Amino acid sequence: MAVDYTVIVVYLAGMLAMGWWGMRRARSKSDFLVAGRRLGPAMYSGTMAAIVLGGASTIGGVRLGYQYGLSGAWMVIAIGLGLLALSVFFSARIARLKVYTVSEMLDLRYGGRAGVISGVVMWAYTLMLAVTSTIAYATIFDVLFDMNRTLAIVIGGSIVVAYSTLGGMWSITVTDMVQFVVKTIGVLLLLLPIAVVKAGGFSEMKAKLPAEYFDPLGIGGETIFTYVLIYTFGMLIGQDIWQRVFTARSDTTARWGGTVAGTYCLVYAVAGAVIGTAAKVMYPKLPSADAAFATIVKDELPVGVRGLVLAAALAAVMSTSSGALIACATVANNDIWSRLRGAVRPAGEERGAEHDEVRGNRVFILVMGVAVICTAIALNNVVEALTVAYNLLVGGLLVPILGGLLWKRGTAQGALASVVVGGLAVVGLMAWYGILANEPVYVGLSASLVVYVIVSLATPATDPAVLHAWRERLAGRGVPAPSAEAASTSA
Repeated sequence: MAVDYTVIVVYLAGMLAMGWWGMRRARSKSDFLVAGRRLGPAMYSGTMAAIVLGGASTIGGVRLGYQYGLSGAWMVIAIGLGLLALSVFFSARIARLKVYTVSEMLDLRYGGRAGVISGVVMWAYTLMLAVTSTIAYATIFDVLFDMNRTLAIVIGGSIVVAYSTLGGMWSITVTDMVQFVVKTIGVLLLLLPIAVVKAGGFSEMKAKLPAEYFDPLGIGGETIFTYVLIYTFGMLIGQDIWQRVFTARSDTTARWGGTVAGTYCLVYAVAGAVIGTAAKVMYPKLPSADAAFATIVKDELPVGVRGLVLAAALAAVMSTSSGALIACATVANNDIWSRLRGAVRPAGEERGAEHDEVRGNRVFILVMGVAVICTAIALNNVVEALTVAYNLLVGGLLVPILGGLLWKRGTAQGALASVVVGGLAVVGLMAWYGILANEPVYVGLSASLVVYVIVSLATPATDPAVLHAWRERLAGRGVPAPSAEAASTSA
């Protein structure tokens, strides 16, 4: 394993070096939170694919393939479809808003009264998303070093917190691009063909497994519907995803770069399911489907290649973890803390030199990172944590966000009522039916929609001046000028 260890250590050291490099680029709030809004198509596509394809998509995708065969791809397919829908229909308008958070968008659309409550819901989602990725370090480090779970979480989480705190989005962008390349080589170009060959090829796989393993709908219609509802719609409104859209340098970059990333997700989905299916042929009686990825890597790959594929798994986890962490810190600082201390400024406006925005956001990343690591140590179930995150996001925020983008009659009162009723319904029903039940998100989303429509129609329409300002921002006009600091950095 010495060669494999060397590959992993070099990779982790490189991540820290990228963080140090990014620190020199992050000189303004715009640089630190959205990479100066300057990413071109190649960088944007790679980093967007990296953040949405995390440990759940890699390790979890192989697990579903082991359990259900090719139809196990549906979870990651739903993620890819959501990214495609976001890129084609909404990304250009989102990028033109020139804001930093989803709650700032809601303030612009509804007149400045939706921020704190929606911020709390989005913060809870991003926190749990970061926690699920951090828990996954334990699985990978256990395969590598037979390491204690808590120590593995602390080491993996600390590396992500370190490079994210140092350079913000610039560090995360560069590391994510490296991670995208490592994932592509490790999973698509190495693990996929090796797994199929080791399993005897597709003909042998079909001969040894039941026919339902090759049924595209074998996982079940209700499960597919739930994946689409949670993950496809979740991609449309998550702060971690929107914050990447904000990094695009143009509308075209956001639209076409995101479309390329979404297509890549579909390919990655099929690859994970095929690898899992091959693992079922080679190891038909594993004690847990969660062990499918680690087992095939540990037992079937040659020295060096094994280290690279495990680095790819680490890359998948780190990219999602770092993206969720900076999103969590951005929401906590800009949408909750700044409002509670009465320091709110108009959405998207850079603050003056009297307050060091970069330092403030850096402190929040560090604090949120420690909170994520401690929470990950306390929790065990990745699936439950991820389900809580997406149930809160979709049940509480999908309707007011898409309603604001698509329905001009939606009002601030309707949006607030929708967030509160949908969020409380999801939390209450998860407590009643269980976290993994489908009812919480179904009922929560339905209640959120009904309340949004009824309250919006029962209250006065949004001020025409607010709607006019909103339309101007959507069109790319009326955007606040950047601060002198940001302007000099861009120059």
